[in-house]
Amino acid sequence: MTGDKTATMRILLVGQSYYRKDNGQAVFTIRLAEGLAAVGQEVMVLAPSEKGVASRCIVNGVIVQKAPALHIGYNLNITAFSDSLVESVLDEFRPDIVHIQDHLFLSRTALRLARRRNLPVVGTNHFLPNNWSNNLYIPRSVQGVVHKAMWRNMLEVFNQLDAATTPTETAVAILRKQDIRIPVKAISCGVNQNEFYPRPDLDPAIMRRRYGLALDRTLFLYVGRVDREKGLDDLVDAAEILKHEPIQFVIAGKGLYRDILLEHTNSRNLNHVVVFPGFVPSEDLPLLINSCDAFIMPSAQELQSIATLEAMSCAKPVLAANARALPELVEHGVNGYLFSPFNPASIAGAVQLFLSKRERWAEMGEASLAKSRPHHLSNTVQRYIEWYESVIGRPVYAQMRQPDQQMSVTTQG
Repeated sequence: MTGDKTATMRILLVGQSYYRKDNGQAVFTIRLAEGLAAVGQEVMVLAPSEKGVASRCIVNGVIVQKAPALHIGYNLNITAFSDSLVESVLDEFRPDIVHIQDHLFLSRTALRLARRRNLPVVGTNHFLPNNWSNNLYIPRSVQGVVHKAMWRNMLEVFNQLDAATTPTETAVAILRKQDIRIPVKAISCGVNQNEFYPRPDLDPAIMRRRYGLALDRTLFLYVGRVDREKGLDDLVDAAEILKHEPIQFVIAGKGLYRDILLEHTNSRNLNHVVVFPGFVPSEDLPLLINSCDAFIMPSAQELQSIATLEAMSCAKPVLAANARALPELVEHGVNGYLFSPFNPASIAGAVQLFLSKRERWAEMGEASLAKSRPHHLSNTVQRYIEWYESVIGRPVYAQMRQPDQQMSVTTQG
């Protein structure tokens, strides 16, 4: 950005998830939208309605237009016949740039109609085929063919864009292997370090009691979707190996796989080692993270992991799968330990190594905090503003707009 505080753009963000805060794409989009609005950009979000009917509201300076939708599960919302709504949004808001968050129904419509108006359209990729095929129980024997088809479907949309971002260099490399033909840039999802920060004066017992957690055990906290691709089966298997150790795995969140994991845990009498406190509201999450001893991320399908960044920003050591983008955040022996993905014995070994290094926990936490600092949300917002301007080709100034171009917004339910 040029440094002129009057510089502003009208940015339209479009995607499958906004109202829900239990998946990474939604959390990223909310934080980006509100971060852009906070520094004076005009921001509108177009997303499927959680209630199925169209509505508009203003949330933290962001105009949120919800499109009629049919929710069919696993973050999928059918938004057929949305052309007229998207047309009216483009007419009314008059964006300088359209930023899609996926390659699904509403984003495709926005891309098609924006192109008719010669508007610049960019995208952020949060997609990996494995995250879909595991939850859809697609047999391993055909996953290769299915994944190729999924990538073709995604690239059909993304190769029409002017440019794309994705959270990490690992994620950039994945896209380049898939024959993406547009410029791709790594920009971190970011972490709100005004919300997630170390709280040394917090009594851990307060949050542990609130969520029914052990007071006398070393707590390893997982936060995120409790879905099949997250590697949580391996965590339960590791718990069986570690059942006589003074530890507790805390699997916080909700998802399609939670009931199955609960059944596995109960049937093996591991309730003292693995606990499921459910979805943790945003006001409690930083406090709960600060009340654990370490964060654990067993997923082998992370393009970044906002939850891991949040834990690092709270100065927590991290145990993570040595897969995808997680080694960009976790340096083995420095701010935590890496274990082999899909390997319960390796998870158990990393936990035992961590337990044996208690004198280094504070040092590893400080290393996590240091590694998290470049990911401050303000840096992410600034980089996105600069990226938008580079795609548009020039800064866009508020004084270039006439008063009759300002959008009239009425807050609705």
